[in-house]
Amino acid sequence: MKHNQFAKNTIPLITLSVMSALAAMQAKAEDIPAITIEATKIADVSGDEVKSADLAEALSRRTPNISIIRRSGIANDIILRGQNKDNINVLYDDAKIYGACPNRMDTPISHILTNNIDSIEIIEGPYDVENFGTLSGAVKVTSKKPEKDLHGEVSVNFGRWNYERQAMTFTGGNDQVRGLVTLSNESSGQYRDGNGDDFAEQMDKQGVSAGTKYKDEYRNMDAYKKQTFMSKFYFNLIENHEMGISYTANRSDDILYPSGKMDADYDDSNILNMDYTITNLGEYSKKLYFQYYDSDVEHPMSTYYRNASGPTSVNELISKLETRMQGFKVKNTFDIDPTMEMTIGLDTSLRNWDGHYIGYGTKASKTGLISIDDVDTKNKAIFAELEKRYQNFTLNFGARYDDTSIEPDGYDRDNDYDSFSGFANATWQYSKVTTFFGGVGKSSRVPDARELYWVGPTGVQGGTTDLDETKNYEIDFGMENNFQDLTLKTKIFYSWLKDYIYFNADNTKNTMIGPAAFHSFENIDAHIYGFDITGVYSFTDNIYMDFGLAYQRGKKDDPLPGQTDKDLANITPTKLNLGLNYDYYTSDMSGTARVEFIGTDTWDNYDADNGEQKLSGWGVMNMKVTHNLTRNFEVTGGVDNVFDKTYAINNTYKDLTLLTSGGGDVMLLNEPGRYYYINAALKF
Repeated sequence: MKHNQFAKNTIPLITLSVMSALAAMQAKAEDIPAITIEATKIADVSGDEVKSADLAEALSRRTPNISIIRRSGIANDIILRGQNKDNINVLYDDAKIYGACPNRMDTPISHILTNNIDSIEIIEGPYDVENFGTLSGAVKVTSKKPEKDLHGEVSVNFGRWNYERQAMTFTGGNDQVRGLVTLSNESSGQYRDGNGDDFAEQMDKQGVSAGTKYKDEYRNMDAYKKQTFMSKFYFNLIENHEMGISYTANRSDDILYPSGKMDADYDDSNILNMDYTITNLGEYSKKLYFQYYDSDVEHPMSTYYRNASGPTSVNELISKLETRMQGFKVKNTFDIDPTMEMTIGLDTSLRNWDGHYIGYGTKASKTGLISIDDVDTKNKAIFAELEKRYQNFTLNFGARYDDTSIEPDGYDRDNDYDSFSGFANATWQYSKVTTFFGGVGKSSRVPDARELYWVGPTGVQGGTTDLDETKNYEIDFGMENNFQDLTLKTKIFYSWLKDYIYFNADNTKNTMIGPAAFHSFENIDAHIYGFDITGVYSFTDNIYMDFGLAYQRGKKDDPLPGQTDKDLANITPTKLNLGLNYDYYTSDMSGTARVEFIGTDTWDNYDADNGEQKLSGWGVMNMKVTHNLTRNFEVTGGVDNVFDKTYAINNTYKDLTLLTSGGGDVMLLNEPGRYYYINAALKF
């Protein structure tokens, strides 16, 4: 195992001053609880998602609007309503984290582990003005919170293909100080698909080139190893004052990516988060909140385990990247009157992204070649939100102004962007049974350093230095019905994407570096629309069914130059999630049994000009039973893909550098076959 540790940079002091002017607003209304457009909320993630620590896979099982892009046995990416990468904002306790790999090996969500999570809120659409870069949605993860008194949990998990995980959580404290510590250790062998093929055997069957295959001595190595640590403390030493500080460390080693040209030697991430909250300061401050966060990732990927590196890896090529994100936010919430609440705030952040190549033997000439040249992305923003409540009607407004500069260290051009984002939405409680909601919004996100400046190992610049920022204009409408035995929520949306950043696989490559180099990314105009239906139906007090259906379509307004296909990439086909649950209770035991079906239609609307392929529809059945042997001891057992189906769930858009099969298409990586696992947890 090859692994290097790196020292964490010193946290700089950030000082900001905020001035605000307030205007009084009058309205006649009753003082009632707020009703807002409902986001998708997922609770008790660490308790329910015991199969593995992969949050992307857990989310795809919980909601039909999310699908995954499979790259490995862990660290997969997500698609939300046809959007992925930087078009989705991922926040961990309101701290923003980015991956370092330009090929999305270490996605932001891969640095957040299910065993550390309390709950998740998924915002669909441009209805978040507090955070930088929420274009088409946000995934807001809340980690476990410290509790008073001494509590803890120790769990072990075993699964097929030599999967193992051990995890511990300890928490305790009093009214003044509370603390929590979690640790986990996880590893797995290569999974096998429904045909019984592991990673190396899938590569053989698809006929990838000999140099990209695994060496004989590494064909059977483990798929990954992962260790995590989280600590969180809250201090309430002064009345109405609360200070929180948390630190999360992720250490992943030897992660295999069989459909790529390289594997990750390691992924190391650190997330430091500090916040301070003061409540009831006075008439103009119901809640004053300060936050500082600092996250960093180090990610070297290499050909060490592949034939291309030669005997004893004498010709190894390494692409080493680092990224760091720092942010500071202050916001103040106050009541204008008993029915009107306002929040104003300032948000600022700095991201640095740096990468270079290291070569040995025949690849020695690559040493010193810059892939991403020490790029700083600086953002400053001011935002405001207003909520007005009537007897059965609620209005929400939000606005944000961003000023962003992107500065590489080399000769490439700087880029400056400024934008205004905003939304207005409303909720109408029409009756005790029916609620209507809808909204309109506009948001934006700037291009990242890979899209602007990235240079490949051959010296070809793949970035496009003059990209515009992407804007999303969206309309959403929905209805929620709460009948006696049925809860039903229906949502429809239409999104207009202006200057959408898109990969063009047909651009002619050359070996120039600089503004004259080939441009693989372009700004285009496009649109995405769709709907989803989710709900729960109770047959009895103990037996109930949850379900979700999501449909999206995405089109370019015009084909890319030299192409004819107007289909957008990564627009997943219609997806169905269906689960049947049985809760049982006796005088001395309790538990839950679940059978679920997850499947999609045929993927026949795809961007063939940019690498996507027609994929067959698929459907799998999963089963899980959680049984409480005592109040403190719980056992969970499950089987996924009960009928051992062979299928692939994500397409092959060429914005990622993936292997090519013997037939000339991008390699498809099949999903795991039948997988069984058992988890035992002792709680006290």
